[in-house]
Formats: sequence, structure tokens, C-alpha cells
Amino acid sequence: MHALRSFLARRIVIAIPYLWLAVFFLAPFLIVLKISFSATAIAMPPYTPVFDGLATLWERAKDLSFDNYVWLTEDALYIKAYLSSVKIALISTAITLLIGYPLALAMARAPDRIRPMLLMAIILPFWTSFLIRVYAWIGILKPEGLLNQLLLSLGVIDQPLTIINTDWAVYIGIVYSYLPFMVLPLYATLEKMDYRLIEAANDLGATPLGAFWKITVPLSVPGILAGSLLVFIPAVGEFVIPDLLGGSDTLMIGRTLWVEFFYNRDWPVASAVAIVLLLLLVVPIVIFQKMQQRASS
Repeated sequence: MHALRSFLARRIVIAIPYLWLAVFFLAPFLIVLKISFSATAIAMPPYTPVFDGLATLWERAKDLSFDNYVWLTEDALYIKAYLSSVKIALISTAITLLIGYPLALAMARAPDRIRPMLLMAIILPFWTSFLIRVYAWIGILKPEGLLNQLLLSLGVIDQPLTIINTDWAVYIGIVYSYLPFMVLPLYATLEKMDYRLIEAANDLGATPLGAFWKITVPLSVPGILAGSLLVFIPAVGEFVIPDLLGGSDTLMIGRTLWVEFFYNRDWPVASAVAIVLLLLLVVPIVIFQKMQQRASS
């Protein structure tokens, strides 16, 4: 009896996360997938239902339409939006890594008594609304904003810089917003590193820079990959930052998705855009998992 209870308890514990994923990920995904195969209609909801129930599943399967996916390949707007989103996300991830790696390394090598304070400083922005933090950058980057006023007062520039409503403002907003997601995985990896390896390399004649590239960087690759994915994946589908800080020429797929859903009310095409975006994001996740499995084996 005790063995049966233990067996059931283990099964329940394992089933809970799968149930969570089924309810909050798989079910919404299937709903969006179903809408993506539908046709646009002037109704509420604004699409023609494909499956009305399990009884008509096979009969209505022939009504499945891939026109929405074909439309994505024919309209250059969506292709440009995907490519622009990937480009902005890659550049933002690279900048975030360049800024976050020294921060994480400094935190990992800091004395134990001040590490909690440094971690708190990294996490502290999360205590403020994401939207408010992005709005704050409008006040900083606009022509009469704090940054231009500071540079003008220091004599660095003669006239205000045009930063707001450009791609540079989007990069700044993404890097600032997602920097903690890069620093924390890097810190977790670097903090566990055995720094006696650095001392051994120095004793063997390696320069500090040589020891960094040959020991520190290779050992921190798991943190680099994890942090890069945590920044890249949400940055690809980012909507708020390009909408508030970017200009009319800033084209990102999250913004395009919003327009299709709420302005054009073309739910089938918007669902197809979301499905393709999800498939694009699944690829780096699968690659990361494969690399993790090879590293652990």
C-alpha cells in the first residue's frame, strides 16, 4: 500500500508541470493554430470557424486553408518584419552580452559580503512597472530630454541629438530592459567557476587576457548561451519598446502582429504570423537543449 501511494505521489508530481503546460501553452497554441487555418469574416469573432467540434473534425478537415501562410510569403511586409526583428534582437543581444559579461564577472569576483547588494541592484528594476521604465526613456532620449541637456551642458554636442523614434532608441530600451536576464545566468555560471584555474594559468606563463579567453570564457559558455536566449527570444517579439521608442521606420513583427489583430482585425493572418514566429523561436531553444545535452554527456 505504501509503495502504491509513493508511486501515485511521484506520478502526480510529474503530471502537474505537464498539466500546467497543456492548459497554459498547448491549449492556447492549438486555438491560435486553428484560427490561422480559418478565413477572415466580418463577424464576431472575425473569422470562419474550421472545427465546430470533434464530431465534424474529419468533415471540416478538407476546409483547412493555408492561404494565410502563403500570404505571409507573398507580402514583403511580413518578411521584412521577421528579418528586421531578428536583426534588432541579435544586435541587442550582442550589446547586452558586451555590457552584461563584465558586470557578471565583477559581481562573481566581488567580496562575499557585497554580492547580495549587487544582486539586489540588478533585480531592483523589476520592482517598477516595465511600461513605466520604458516611458522614462522617452523623457531621457527626447531632444529636450535629460541626456541631451547633459551633453549640451558639458559642451560635448552643439545641438540636440535625434535618438528617440530611431532604431538606436529601440536598442537602448531592449538592452536596458533585458540586461538582468543576461547578467543573472552569467553570474550563476561565473560564481561557480574554480578561480584556481586562473592562478594555475598565470603560474604557467599565461597573460591575464590569455587566461580569460582560454579559461574563463569557455567555462562560462553555458551562461552565455542561457543569457543570450533569455534576451533574444523575447526581443524578437517585442512590441512595447519599438512602439514607444521606435519610429515609423522601425519594423518589428510584434508591432505587425498587433496591427493585424487590433487594427485590421485579420485574426487568421495574425494567427499565422504568431505561429511562424513561435516556430522561429523554437529553433534556438532546440539547439540550446542539444548543446546542453552534449555538454552534460
